[in-house]
Amino acid sequence: MFESLARTNTSGARILVIGGTQFVGRLLVETLLKQKNDVTILHRKQAHPFKKKIGNIVADRNDPEQIKKVLAREKFDIVFDNVYDWERGTTAAQVEHTIKTMEGNFSKYIFMSSVAAYGDGLNHHEADALAPDDHPDAYVRNKAMSERMLFRMYYRYHVPVITLRPPFIYGPGNNYYREAFFWDRLRAGRPLILPGDGRRLMQFVHVADLILACQKVLEHPQAIGNAFNVANSRPLTQEEVVHALASATGKKPQVIRVPRRQIALAGGHPMGPQLYFGYYFDIAPITMVTNKAQRMLKLKPRDFATGLKETYRWYLRNAVKRKRIDYSFEDSLLEIAQAV
Repeated sequence: MFESLARTNTSGARILVIGGTQFVGRLLVETLLKQKNDVTILHRKQAHPFKKKIGNIVADRNDPEQIKKVLAREKFDIVFDNVYDWERGTTAAQVEHTIKTMEGNFSKYIFMSSVAAYGDGLNHHEADALAPDDHPDAYVRNKAMSERMLFRMYYRYHVPVITLRPPFIYGPGNNYYREAFFWDRLRAGRPLILPGDGRRLMQFVHVADLILACQKVLEHPQAIGNAFNVANSRPLTQEEVVHALASATGKKPQVIRVPRRQIALAGGHPMGPQLYFGYYFDIAPITMVTNKAQRMLKLKPRDFATGLKETYRWYLRNAVKRKRIDYSFEDSLLEIAQAV
């Protein structure tokens, strides 16, 4: 029913990108276009930023009837499933419905998962167990359940799936308030708050290296049926991250430690609105081992400091003028730190 692409050169392939107008998806589409592929995106808006260069399928991928209507008769060489609905979640059942609707009319299905699929813990290999179905975090639960469903379909029905598990993605075009959070404050001469002792681990991958991994799994003849951890090999402490972000600007940071308990009591939350350390940056650490991607895909992600300097140049050129930033919550945390 399913057959792998006979060629390893994907130039000229007909490719569907589910999502494709934000950060990772946008760079993926631009890269595929440069390689002379026939690219179509599926998203909810009537228009996209690529003008007439690519096809546009309008549908809510979480709506089974809409997906059936627009995809039942479509055939693609490759499908990139690259979108997650942060407001409603995107479940394993919705991903499965997309695959079943296409009835084998593709040769590779690449699913963008996340390090979050592991749930928690350090030094995960791809064969490690994923988070349980009853995990309290919906994003973690949906990514883990989607991957389990995909690999069941691979083993039972030979559906040609590949999954990628990136950690924090950074780089030019980031639409999450992460790198820019720190750079806004450094340029304003503000101190940076470091939660707790600053030793919590974080792991990163540059968006261009993630797109390179997308290309490499298309070209590798044995990629089907595999998951890949895609990241810089060495996790960093939060303190190291803050200093790396500051180094990219050429400024010396003033770092103030604030106990997490005090941050929580004051109403701080890693996803805002009372943000203190970059959007979603202060969460329990999950790290992974990247040997498989290095070995099979020959993937060598760029140095974090180098990637940040490139990203900072983009930030200076493209960062929109923000509304006046309200620092009152951070000021209250700094007062707490001085009183401790």
